[in-house]
Amino acid sequence: MEIVCPAGTPAALRAAVKAGAHTVYCGFADETNARNFPGLNFSREEMQEGVRFAHAHGAKVLVAINTYPRAGAEEIWRQAVADSETAGADAVILADPGLLDYAARNHPDLRRHLSVQAAAANADIINFYARAFGVKRVVLPRVLSVPEIAAINAETDVETEVFVFGGLCVMAEGRCSLSSYATGKSPNMNGVCSPASHVEYRETGDGLDARLGGYTIHRVGRDEPAPYPTLCKGCFTAGGKTGHLFEDPVSLNAEQLIPQLAKAGVTALKIEGRQRSRSYVAQVVRNFRAAVDAQAAGQPIPQGMLASLSEGQATTTGAYKKTWR
Repeated sequence: MEIVCPAGTPAALRAAVKAGAHTVYCGFADETNARNFPGLNFSREEMQEGVRFAHAHGAKVLVAINTYPRAGAEEIWRQAVADSETAGADAVILADPGLLDYAARNHPDLRRHLSVQAAAANADIINFYARAFGVKRVVLPRVLSVPEIAAINAETDVETEVFVFGGLCVMAEGRCSLSSYATGKSPNMNGVCSPASHVEYRETGDGLDARLGGYTIHRVGRDEPAPYPTLCKGCFTAGGKTGHLFEDPVSLNAEQLIPQLAKAGVTALKIEGRQRSRSYVAQVVRNFRAAVDAQAAGQPIPQGMLASLSEGQATTTGAYKKTWR
């Protein structure tokens, strides 16, 4: 299976390729990119150079143009599609139907992938995107079980790509009403459900509060680590109980499920983390490349050493292998 790795900077792209990535995904330094953060991403010249480097080492580059165009500013997103083709990108990752239609009509030779931001989670909608816009691959939301993924693959010829490591979203991707309510910013347009500008840590008499948009998401003791305040992983009191109602503050690691994902017909394994360092990217890529190579050779999947890179230094297989609360 193909390993699709994040690159938030040109240095991270080179590190991922050298570590054994089959494919790298990245974005331009503008609002077309759902990880449009200061200090990250690629200029047009850097993208061209990155594609040349990847191709010289046998790797592919996908450009994420995965936000939804602002009304009246569509040309910014259309130019990003054109510039991706000029740079020699192997595919663009799109979410907006209007932009998919534009790309299909004006750049028919540029391969189109459907972003996870589109939240396409069944064969009917995936087949629609394939018929209407020539989509060749879909990135599935992180709320599907392995049997559900297998069922989708049995009913579509579109390639499927699934997340296997990094941040875990337990909502419909990019549609989180909780974070939009708390911060006033849309995850689809601003690229993150907990923007750093709305995060605050406040000392209390007993410890520390982690707050988002003025709401307390976690309250920990003085000697306890305070997780980054993400609403779906917050600690709340409801129904007379206090705890993590949706998901614990942990990261996704589906490394040991690679054989099951292969059997389910998955084409590509995606690693989350374009905001991460190049050393993080290289370490995760090396680990998953070893796992995929072992799978291809019919050997046992090696035990990874990725816990120290995970949120809270703890991991979960998410929806792939669990029952939701």
